[in-house]
Amino acid sequence: MEYYKPSSPSPVTPSEPQSVALQGNLQLPYRGSQPIAQLVGNDETTKRLMNRVATGEATEAEHREFAAHVQQTRAQQVHEDQARAQEARMQFMRQRQQQVSMAQQQRQQQQMASHASPAGYAQQMQHMLGNTGGVSNGSSGASAASTEKAPEPTQTQPNHKLQDYQMQMMLLEQQNKKRLLMARQAQDETSSPGAMHNGSPAVDNMSLPMSSAPGGNHALQDYQIQLMLLEEQNKKRRAAAGLEPATSSVSPPDGNIALQNYQEQLMFLASKDKNPAFLVSRAEQDAIANGPSPARTQRPDLSQPKELPLHHRAIRVNAEKYAKPFCDFLTENPTVFHAVDAVKRQLAGEGFKELSERDKWNIGEGGKYFVERNGSSLIAFVVGENYEPGNGAAILAGHVDALTAKLKPVSEVPNKAGYLQLGVAPYAGAPNNTWWDRDLSIGGRVIVKNGDKIESRLVKLDWPIPRIPTLAPRFGAAAVGPFNPETQMTPIIGLEGTDARDLGEPFSKPSFIGTADNKVGSFISTQPPRLVRAIGSALGLKGSSVANIINWELELFDIQPATLLGLDKEFISAGRIDDKLCSWSAIQALIEADKSDTASSSIMKVVGLFDDEEIGSGLRQGARGNLLPSVLERAVGSLNGGIDAELIGRTYANSFLVSSDVTHAVNPNFLNAYLENHSPQLNVGLVVSADSNGHMTTDSVSTAVLQRCADKVGAKLQVFQIRNDSRSGGTVGPMLSSATGIRAIDAGIPQLSMHSIRATTGALDPGLGVLAFLGFLNGFESVDKEFE
Repeated sequence: MEYYKPSSPSPVTPSEPQSVALQGNLQLPYRGSQPIAQLVGNDETTKRLMNRVATGEATEAEHREFAAHVQQTRAQQVHEDQARAQEARMQFMRQRQQQVSMAQQQRQQQQMASHASPAGYAQQMQHMLGNTGGVSNGSSGASAASTEKAPEPTQTQPNHKLQDYQMQMMLLEQQNKKRLLMARQAQDETSSPGAMHNGSPAVDNMSLPMSSAPGGNHALQDYQIQLMLLEEQNKKRRAAAGLEPATSSVSPPDGNIALQNYQEQLMFLASKDKNPAFLVSRAEQDAIANGPSPARTQRPDLSQPKELPLHHRAIRVNAEKYAKPFCDFLTENPTVFHAVDAVKRQLAGEGFKELSERDKWNIGEGGKYFVERNGSSLIAFVVGENYEPGNGAAILAGHVDALTAKLKPVSEVPNKAGYLQLGVAPYAGAPNNTWWDRDLSIGGRVIVKNGDKIESRLVKLDWPIPRIPTLAPRFGAAAVGPFNPETQMTPIIGLEGTDARDLGEPFSKPSFIGTADNKVGSFISTQPPRLVRAIGSALGLKGSSVANIINWELELFDIQPATLLGLDKEFISAGRIDDKLCSWSAIQALIEADKSDTASSSIMKVVGLFDDEEIGSGLRQGARGNLLPSVLERAVGSLNGGIDAELIGRTYANSFLVSSDVTHAVNPNFLNAYLENHSPQLNVGLVVSADSNGHMTTDSVSTAVLQRCADKVGAKLQVFQIRNDSRSGGTVGPMLSSATGIRAIDAGIPQLSMHSIRATTGALDPGLGVLAFLGFLNGFESVDKEFE
């Protein structure tokens, strides 16, 4: 697959009013100029009911209303089809009568001719057939002579029969189409109301082109899936009419579409009443392809319809369904500690087992696990059921920290002009000028003494507290900057009054951090008292129990919720998109990969989420630490019953890493800052980031590997490289790859306004990220064999 270039047709937005949408932006293919969806009605009632039924939200009354509406619409369309067929028959009869009249006139002329020959008759046959190329009788001389002689009268009758035969064949073809139409109508009338995938009896053939999607608005994958679906329906109707055996031969075209995605699409279109015949697991597909094995001999129970969870539907046509869950994740988890905790809870809910770095590990084939470090980094992995020691791993690596301002160890600062202010320190360049006049709040990790135990608790205050006020422009040069980050960007958190308590002269007291024994010199005495009370209240600590707070790591965050943006809600506007976007999509892809491919996999699939990337990854929870190598080596050692340099060397050599950090989408107001053909767009797909100076791990081989994985799921790849007169950023890829020797590529999801307090990405991009990452996790094993 080639890289997507900006000159290509515009990508699909979450809502294009081109035809009836089924569960989001799903568009049905076209037959001629008429959308297939219109064959069951394209009015507002049908649109509303189709979306309700397709998303599983319809009530029984709406199901009945939809069934009645569809039946009525189809009956009307069948009547219209019959009227058109009658008109076609009348037109055919008029043409036939005209042809008969012309034939009679020709016969009269032939009877008057006095020079007839067999060659002349052959010429007349060709004339009747509309073939002007002449008829060969084995002699070029005879053909030439035929032009000089009139046909013999005795050959008139055979020519007349030939013409009648052609007309009869046309009539039989019309009758055959009519029988097929009636057979389909009978089948539709007996089918269930929820079986929306039965389509319409007016579909006569499957001659639509396979080279491109209609209108250029959809990926070829989606169009081909729809085409295969209609082909399957056509075969079923023919079988019902007795025109061919009841068999199914539908398969993904040219290997470009995973069979799993095709089957999920069938289930998706079948609405609430799923057809159990299509609920075939990935393990069964492998059993069919490779023969039975002890682990895959029993077929699952397909007697009951199944509702697939959201992450089972990572296909391009419903990518927008990932937008809201991602927005909720950003809003509910504003700090790195909250984000890692939310991922842990989701993984635990999906059956992943938590491991402790302090304990001995017992890893088994087919198992799924996660381990966290410092509460701010996490590694999750799934072991294939066919794993053998020395096999590689498909690894996705991102980071979950974001630009922020962290509270200083002593966050209480002297009163100035009656304002209560908060001492904060910048983290990775924030607060910057985008943080001025924003509604901020405070959250993070609090260390609390509980009896004889020390606990770590998470806290976030749910209303705006800090604010960094700007100076009005009318003050002139003082309002222009540059501004001192220590003295002019200190947030205010309340009013204290000019008679507030005196903290004493600066530098007049020792800088004690405070004790943990609830005495006067405790930690909370170094923090603003009202903030301590607010944090204690959020943790359920009342009165004197607030003194049990013995330390904290708190930071500021933009409290405005993540939201959809744009006329058609085609954007996501949120804080902390970098890099929780790729991290969240990678975790969803790992969960989906476990559900769809573990039974046939012989590798490990790994997702690493690291802290401190924005400040160089130099800490133990960062990518420069030993977290990823340690987890891989301990897992391999547990699976093998021991570890040595040869085994871990083979594991690294057989592995592949996708460093998945966000990258730059093209900004229409600053096109001169981008390279031509290296300007990624939103709502298109994953972006491969290249850099000639080694800030990215991308090379030709790793790019080819990822392209092949993307091909398997129909994902698009874009490319980005910075201009020669600009400076490239960095990712976790080079440090992880250089430390282990693992092949690697940098590929992430695009966004606008990187390192702003609030950035923008496409509403489809979280789901497109899941699709591309899933294609890598499930496809790398087979692709890697191509490169051996």
